[in-house]
Amino acid sequence: MRIFFTGGSGKAGRHVAPFLAQQGHQVTNADLVPLDHPDVHDLRVDLTDGGEVYSALAGLATFEELDLAEKPSYDAVVHFAAVPAILRVPDAATYATNVLSTYNILEAATRLGIRKVVFASSETTYGVCFAQGERRPLYLPVDEEHPTVPEDSYAMSKVANEVTARSFQARTGADVYGLRINNVIEPHEYEELFPAFLDDPAQRRRNIFAYIDVRDLGQMVQRCLETDGLGYEVFNVANADLSVAATTTQLLERFYDGVELRRELGADETFYAIDKARSLVGFSPEHSWREVLGAPRAS
Repeated sequence: MRIFFTGGSGKAGRHVAPFLAQQGHQVTNADLVPLDHPDVHDLRVDLTDGGEVYSALAGLATFEELDLAEKPSYDAVVHFAAVPAILRVPDAATYATNVLSTYNILEAATRLGIRKVVFASSETTYGVCFAQGERRPLYLPVDEEHPTVPEDSYAMSKVANEVTARSFQARTGADVYGLRINNVIEPHEYEELFPAFLDDPAQRRRNIFAYIDVRDLGQMVQRCLETDGLGYEVFNVANADLSVAATTTQLLERFYDGVELRRELGADETFYAIDKARSLVGFSPEHSWREVLGAPRAS
């Protein structure tokens, strides 16, 4: 596929964009900062400028395409670009940048007839991650039906983007899939970060004790690109296990006393339900911090 990938120079994108290229796709990285990867073409695009977005999506990706009889069209857009969290820029700028860039991408893509858009939403939409003070889920495991009522600018922007995406899908009938991505972890971060998480599980409360290995995130994007005909869908994206050594029972007793448990959970099963991604697109996460730190699965 010929893929227009936004935010390919960010923490997740710098792994996922090259991964897609390795799967045989032609990938253009639309970002303000180049990725400088030999398999990915860089194009500097200000995604908050609708004209730039439309021009980039309608244009050539490489010099080699000049030799083609006709200019090819993009087959899919993967939209990861965003101000990635609160406290990076003022709240108003976070919201405005994320909402406007997503609108521009969806409008240009659908007007140009691109039939597949995969966009990054966030775990923060459930209102737990960046809440002021402690906020607990209404029930566990947290699935895609859980209410999304955040109070911070980043998560608000992601909820707004989901509404925008659903509207463009309804208008056009294209496949538009949103990924509610949990805390992205790069392979080197297991040794750097996770020992502290094992010592103090409370550090993972805001992420609902979940995480997503960036390599498995790449797999999820690939599965979405391969799966047609779902219309508009949102998916939780996380690894299959907890991000701490404490068991499900121990975490429920310490952090979630009184929270409704809607089904029985495995001893170290994620509280961030990925059943929908498994069933609809065949997502099957392969990695775990346990492989690196030598921790056994809970029995």
